[in-house]
Amino acid sequence: MVLSVSERTFAQQVFEASTPVLVHFSAPWCGLCRAIEPTLAIFESDWAGKVKLLGVNADLSFKLANTYRLTSLPTLILFEGDKVRFRLEQYQGRDELRRTLDSWMLAVQNSPKSQLLQPQELTNR
Repeated sequence: MVLSVSERTFAQQVFEASTPVLVHFSAPWCGLCRAIEPTLAIFESDWAGKVKLLGVNADLSFKLANTYRLTSLPTLILFEGDKVRFRLEQYQGRDELRRTLDSWMLAVQNSPKSQLLQPQELTNR
């Protein structure tokens, strides 16, 4: 089960984490948000100790939804410290989601912390 954070605890849980943090912005009414949870749980397990998975209920966290300009759910954002490393808004299936998440983690591990990568850069590697 994904640990849920609120606007009050977001900065501490995300920005002060010792590992990259994958934040799953979702809502209770979003069926697709629930559908990707098993894939996210497997991803978190496979990358145990190297990534932290957190959930944000976008319906209850208007400030965060606005700050990160959510336009669709689910939205996944990978943070490293207070920096957004990657963002995924369009779900294209379990296998594609898993490949994307794994490529993000490999990119994070193989790049300096100060270097922010854009998703299109991954396809050039």
